[in-house]
Amino acid sequence: MDSTPFQEPKLVLVGASAAGKSSLVLRYCKGEFVDNQEPTIGAAFVTQSIPIDDKVIKIQIWDTAGQERYHSLAPMYYRGASAAISVFDVTDKNSFETAKRWIQELIKEISANILIVLAGNKIDLENRRVVSIEEAENYAKEKGMVYMETSAKNGSGVVELFTLIAKKLAENSSITTEPLTQKTSIKLDGNTQPIKKKRRSNKNLPKTEPLTQKLQLKLDGNTV
Repeated sequence: MDSTPFQEPKLVLVGASAAGKSSLVLRYCKGEFVDNQEPTIGAAFVTQSIPIDDKVIKIQIWDTAGQERYHSLAPMYYRGASAAISVFDVTDKNSFETAKRWIQELIKEISANILIVLAGNKIDLENRRVVSIEEAENYAKEKGMVYMETSAKNGSGVVELFTLIAKKLAENSSITTEPLTQKTSIKLDGNTQPIKKKRRSNKNLPKTEPLTQKLQLKLDGNTV
């Protein structure tokens, strides 16, 4: 029997505040969208099982705060990440520039070989677009990464985004996958139900709690 410890790769979402990072996670994991999503404080994570062919890969998805006042905490959350999604709002040019800065930081602080996908979100607001597909694709090509477009609101491109990353991570021989069975993952409407497992302790990460099954983060008595 293979005694290799099961490794859960870490995927972090970074980007400007209000770019839609939390909404992308909520849409992918629960198939839901909430208008006027409250900003993430610090970070939050959920463990998700993603079917890849006849196997399943379990990934820790970390949603980090985009507000500048929490930027100093970011290295504590993206440290050890195997992959990242740098998210920007296609209707906000400054958001695109912020996504570029995050990419540079991740490459510098983690590794030049980290898997990064640039994601242009809110494509449902096409009439307000200020960042063209061509501009974003050219930047991604220059950096040797993939560019994808999404809408957390209507779900366009969201499943494809996370599935692409899971496939690329599954190709890494150091990451363990499990056979796909009814006990490991159930796929519903393009989304997967996570394997129920006791989460690991993250004592060194302040202001962070696991997302619940409803993907709600409780902070200071309020539900975000």
